[in-house]
Amino acid sequence: MSSSDPKAPSRRSLRNLPLRVMRISWWDLAQTLGPILILGTLGVWLALHFGGPAPPHSITLAGGMKGSNFATVAGRYQRFLKRNGVELKILETEGSLDNLNRLTTPHMRVDIALVQAGLTERNDTSDIESLGSMFFQPLLIFYRSAKSIVRLSELEGGRIAIGPEGSGTRALALALLKANEIEPGGRTQLTSDEGEAARKALLNRQVEAIFLTGDSASGTTIREMLHAEGVRLFDFRQADAYVRRFPYLNRLTVPAGAFDLGEDLPPTDLSLLAPTVELLAHADLHPALVDLLVEAAQETHGRASILQAAGQFPTPATHDYPINTEAARYYKSGDRSFAYRYLPFWLASLFNRVVVVLVPIVVLVIPGLRFLPQLYRWRISSRVHRRYGELMAVEREALGPLTPERRAALGERLDDIERSVISRRMPGSHAEQVYVLREHIRFVRENLARRVE
Repeated sequence: MSSSDPKAPSRRSLRNLPLRVMRISWWDLAQTLGPILILGTLGVWLALHFGGPAPPHSITLAGGMKGSNFATVAGRYQRFLKRNGVELKILETEGSLDNLNRLTTPHMRVDIALVQAGLTERNDTSDIESLGSMFFQPLLIFYRSAKSIVRLSELEGGRIAIGPEGSGTRALALALLKANEIEPGGRTQLTSDEGEAARKALLNRQVEAIFLTGDSASGTTIREMLHAEGVRLFDFRQADAYVRRFPYLNRLTVPAGAFDLGEDLPPTDLSLLAPTVELLAHADLHPALVDLLVEAAQETHGRASILQAAGQFPTPATHDYPINTEAARYYKSGDRSFAYRYLPFWLASLFNRVVVVLVPIVVLVIPGLRFLPQLYRWRISSRVHRRYGELMAVEREALGPLTPERRAALGERLDDIERSVISRRMPGSHAEQVYVLREHIRFVRENLARRVE
């Protein structure tokens, strides 16, 4: 290769090669690698942010009165969650309406609540979702009368115990009595007795009828009322009409002898009305806890009973609140996610979070690192190519009229281009491009010097 070849760098040029040209351009490497690392870090942050934090170690449930069916159900949930490393704190409440109020009141800090279907709340419920319907909540009306009554309107003028403020029993009783034109303030006296107090009031003839449901009465109280002498259980012969008017109610048929075969209670088939009870939660409840709670509900409510078939509950059917998306997925798939199916709860949570972090790394960082050498070479080469663009611009301007001042200005621009090439750190692998460019700068400078005006 001759020294006149513009593509061959001269020996003198090679001797003048700065030592820093032979090293890696760490600045260019950092500028090339930086965006990849930033994108990867951003991906990890977004994954952690939208993937949510680790599940909390404890949550709070608004249950019901001490000894009520609600309290019993809450206790079963508590034991199931404890086996999986989660503490369930249970608040004693007045019942369904109180539960809903606590759930929708920010400072109460309640995470989940058992709430009877059909109840409404004045507070904002936009972030409330349902984890499904858990079980039937039959309304049992016991009354003392010489003969059976067939309509609730026949209770008008008497004294009726409908439960305390905040209970689902009271809310449902008021709705049904109003449909029969019986309202507070009229001839009928409505008391707040509930559970055991209501039972005693009826047995002591202090009231003529009592309304009982699972959120305000224990199973023992209900069983004792079924066997109480002179006390009858109301048969909703108009059950279909009630269901049409109140869509959140269900008609339940209790066969003769279902409560007590020995004493044949009830003596004939009996129609009851029952809303379902939903497990409500805030929309931001951790997905892992949603799965755990639905599984707890399946263990608690999945068996057959007098009022339901095996596997009938829990169900994604809801009334006033949308079904939680994670709960809907669980009902559809019938199982927890892979990690929670085979690992302990907290280990599964850690595994899922690690996976969430690794996904953006695998998707963004690893492919980026794979193409890093190409990106680095492209960046170095693009710097040389930009100088060629500047050199070509000088050469085009040199084709026009040249005054001494114009010639000096173009020469100064050529010097600037050459200085910028020499002063910038350039890896040894690109030294040939650098010296080829300098040969071309010299070529343009010589042409400029030969131009005569």
